[in-house]
Amino acid sequence: MIDLWYKDAVIYELDVKTFQDSNGDGIGDFQGLIRRLPHLAGLGVTCLWLQPFYPSPHKDDGYDVSDYYSIDPPLGTLGDFVDFVRQARERGLRVIVDLVVNHTSDQHPWFRAARSDERSPYRDYYLWSRTKPPNADEGIVFPGVQETVWTYDEQARAYYYHQFYAHQPDLNVANPAVREEICKIMGFWLELGLSGFRLDAAPFLAGGPMQRGAGSGELYQHLEEFRLFLSWRSSAAVILAEANVPFEEVSRYFGHGPQIHMLFNFLVNQHLFLALARRKAAPLAALMKKLPELPATGQWANFLRNHDELDLGRLSDRQRAEVYEAFAPQENMRAYDRGIRRRLAPMLNGDRRRVELAHSLLFSLPGTPVLRYGDEIGMGDDLDLPERLSVRTPMQWSAEPNAGFTSPDVRRTVRPIISGGDYGYEKVNVADQQRDERSLINCMERLIRVRKECPEFGWGTCTVLDTGQPSVLAHRCEWKDGAVLAIHNLAEEKVTVPLRPGKGERLVELLCDHQHQQVEQANNIELPEYGYRWFRVTGDQWKQP
Repeated sequence: MIDLWYKDAVIYELDVKTFQDSNGDGIGDFQGLIRRLPHLAGLGVTCLWLQPFYPSPHKDDGYDVSDYYSIDPPLGTLGDFVDFVRQARERGLRVIVDLVVNHTSDQHPWFRAARSDERSPYRDYYLWSRTKPPNADEGIVFPGVQETVWTYDEQARAYYYHQFYAHQPDLNVANPAVREEICKIMGFWLELGLSGFRLDAAPFLAGGPMQRGAGSGELYQHLEEFRLFLSWRSSAAVILAEANVPFEEVSRYFGHGPQIHMLFNFLVNQHLFLALARRKAAPLAALMKKLPELPATGQWANFLRNHDELDLGRLSDRQRAEVYEAFAPQENMRAYDRGIRRRLAPMLNGDRRRVELAHSLLFSLPGTPVLRYGDEIGMGDDLDLPERLSVRTPMQWSAEPNAGFTSPDVRRTVRPIISGGDYGYEKVNVADQQRDERSLINCMERLIRVRKECPEFGWGTCTVLDTGQPSVLAHRCEWKDGAVLAIHNLAEEKVTVPLRPGKGERLVELLCDHQHQQVEQANNIELPEYGYRWFRVTGDQWKQP
């Protein structure tokens, strides 16, 4: 029997080095993460997604990997990792990790061998050219900080290809030997107890610029090869792909089921923020109606914010300008001519009602929710840090010096801890919120608990309902003999939603922003400004007016 555990999952993304330090060196580690497993289990999440923890020069926050088979020494040892996975499993937590195989660090032994000897078997692990290609400025991923995708290497006496930074040469995934190495990497970590991988930069795994043309099937063949290997090694392991792609390409990532299991829903994410900016449901409702049907084993992964910029590249210039005006009015809040480098809470001006509303949307959208560490307490950002590091600051555990992240007397941490102002650790931290029953973290625990009681959101078929109210999104998810209904008001005015129950059916309230009147027999449902309500539908089939 196929184990589709990921359809019921609540995924929590974290970076080991910014989560909890156990030995007072100012850097988070696996022993520190083990200490915080009770917090994660208590929050109610069911799967942890770890950002890269491999040895690295850290020119790209660990996404420049120099050894795929070990742990970065400041974070601990392989023994610490295995102990962490074991203790996580005992608390009912699965673990998936970043698989970064589009590129390596230029310090990786493979690239060192490739650049030093043209006859090395590792030479073909990368892409080379004797002369600089004429289109060397095309396909730049980081406009403003990256000038080319072909860089000359003095030692190799040739140009090498890199879609990201120059210190991250692309692997030639079209080379069967490279794909065999990737399978070995997956196999190694699966043996240590993992439940799968978040596949970084999935669209860039075709194998080079020649294989990346329109209509090329190289990428999807590679994904199928990785999926088949994964399934043979562990039938319950999953691939969660990072792919910000247009509608017409989505289905090709899933194939007919033999490719990836999950895909981040960048399309919904971008239109969700457009809807929040306009305070109108239409952008998100229209997008949800257009989503392609996935195979039975396929699943969307929904998110609000992650460790990267909020990528708005699939919006039009005018739409992107609207989102900028609402959530990133200053130039230093933006990145790469396409995105926003802020955390969720400051984007919403710390408005508790809108923060709750956004998370209610996240957890009720069809698919699997992915929560970013620190968002459960409304952490802020540090715009003084460069590029995407602004949203990668240490976790804020308490109001003690150094936020409980490390020892109070540590003078230098892996990244500055946010201090002072509305989002400093003195005001925003786990310990204080756990003592306040009305806090955001307690709201999040309640939200996650109710989400687990509604498998229809993860497994079911979604229908967007017509409410007659421009600011209201109402959608219903059905699975087997169950149905749930979620209603959200994106505006700052109260509304009444004309959804009427049919004969013999009842609405049982599951979750709401505050106490409301019972609606079992009511013709209209009231919502306050930025209000939300979840219902279980019982009795006859739900009917619209």
